[in-house]
Amino acid sequence: MLSLSAWCTVVLFRADLSAPRDLPIRFNRARNKIYAYNFKHQWWNPFDKGKVVPVSYDWFQVRAERWSQTGALPNGGLIFKWGVTLSIVAPGTNNVIDRFPLVTMGANEHAWAYICTYMQEGPSALPPPGEPKDHNDVLWCEFALRLAPKVNWPSDMDLESRTAP
Repeated sequence: MLSLSAWCTVVLFRADLSAPRDLPIRFNRARNKIYAYNFKHQWWNPFDKGKVVPVSYDWFQVRAERWSQTGALPNGGLIFKWGVTLSIVAPGTNNVIDRFPLVTMGANEHAWAYICTYMQEGPSALPPPGEPKDHNDVLWCEFALRLAPKVNWPSDMDLESRTAP
């Protein structure tokens, strides 16, 4: 039993450290594209480290899905989670080919409305954004994130996602 517990601890610790610090999404209005820093892993395989697969899609392929989930705790409490997931559909269909989270427990549909307004009307139609976030900056108390790999976009995709054609 002790060896099983030790093995489970190692596997869970490794799973916590293999994902990158953040999964940023970039929206490029000039190119009409969305860029995502996707992390793919096989949840059923405890030895899979996973890999980062940066992807880009055309804006017309993006759909938003609002979700919510309720769960019960053993002590009788209730957990309620919600969020927005961006779904990428195959051109001309509604077949989902990729998904990634936009927000969890945050701004939800307000973030999606902000993004849609930006992509359709431009930054002049929006209030000024806050300071940009450094996705590698983590709090001192987030030990697992400090050990996780840093966000590192491929150089060609980094340049493309930040510039006009």
